[in-house]
Amino acid sequence: MIKRSILRSMVVVFSVMVLTGCGSIISRMVPGQGHGAQYYPGVQWDVRDGPWRYVTVIDVPLSMIVDTFMLPIDARHGPYE
Repeated sequence: MIKRSILRSMVVVFSVMVLTGCGSIISRMVPGQGHGAQYYPGVQWDVRDGPWRYVTVIDVPLSMIVDTFMLPIDARHGPYE
């Protein structure tokens, strides 16, 4: 019984970790998803209206953290298309 609850907890934590950071990764790696944003493209990708808006509650804070760490790279890269 305890092992099953631990396994469920691990699956939930893994799922949340996999789903988070999507905006940051997608806006930088998938062509056409950056929408011309240079700074915080992951957050901007998250808050736009689309089919992934239900993930926004989880993803925006973590995308903001990832995008903050990526600021030096974004400054040199320019707008993401």
